[in-house]
Amino acid sequence: MNKGILHGILAYACWGLFPIFWRELHHVEAFQIVGHRIVWSFLMLLGVSVFLQRKPLRSLVPSKAHFKIYSAASFLIGINWFLYVWAVNSGHVLESSLGYFINPLFSVLFGILFYKETLRPGQLLALMLAAAGVLYLTFAVGSVPWIALTLAVSFGLYGAVKKSAPLPPVQGLLLETACMLIPAFLFLVFRETEGRGAFLHSDGYTNLLLISAGMVTTLPLLLFASAAQKIPMSMLGFLQYLSPTLQFLCGILIFKEDFSSTKLIGYGLVWLSLIWFAVEGIRYRNRSSKFKEESSKG
Repeated sequence: MNKGILHGILAYACWGLFPIFWRELHHVEAFQIVGHRIVWSFLMLLGVSVFLQRKPLRSLVPSKAHFKIYSAASFLIGINWFLYVWAVNSGHVLESSLGYFINPLFSVLFGILFYKETLRPGQLLALMLAAAGVLYLTFAVGSVPWIALTLAVSFGLYGAVKKSAPLPPVQGLLLETACMLIPAFLFLVFRETEGRGAFLHSDGYTNLLLISAGMVTTLPLLLFASAAQKIPMSMLGFLQYLSPTLQFLCGILIFKEDFSSTKLIGYGLVWLSLIWFAVEGIRYRNRSSKFKEESSKG
């Protein structure tokens, strides 16, 4: 198997199995989990940058322009991390998976809004089908799937911000975690002074999981960065559905969350939109390639 494809599969599989890891920390409040995720991720990324990539510390100091971009990105990914951890540990794995199923469609929407990208008719149909699925769930279940929408919007906006980000993936995430480091550290110290800190006041397994949050965050990123360099974006676009699919299966098979026929219809409309979205994208790329070949011959 191509090493790039293998790394892509491993990256999305890690993200897809996240619910299993975070659920092991269900007894720790979400803010503390995310705080440890930020602190340990920063330390691990700093180690990777300095010792593996041989980046001098001076080169890691951001410019003012970089800081503006990555502070906005850190705010958005911070919201996404917190909500996702809270949702998983509150029994909303299925709705979380829905958020990442519809995320590619939000990415298209934000590309149109912020980067003046054009919307093809096939993409419009996919967006309409996904919107129909979300509206159906809203009226049939009786509540807006706000967890899914917030995850999709926050990650979609994060992607839109990162589109103009100039730094490589590891350095970029290092700067993002650095932007969140002081608030996260102060919050953990505050919880410690209250006597409510989890780290070093729990069993060894919990302490190990909190430290491992950094590795769990950075390892998929490194695998993804490797995959992005070795395989086409179209292949990465196909592989990205592995993550929410695994999350969905975790919710159904491991955590036994309710999945009624009503939800099946709503999710089915979203899945149909994604199938059409993928097929339309493949057909468009094939037509573009054929047109370029004919133009070069002419």
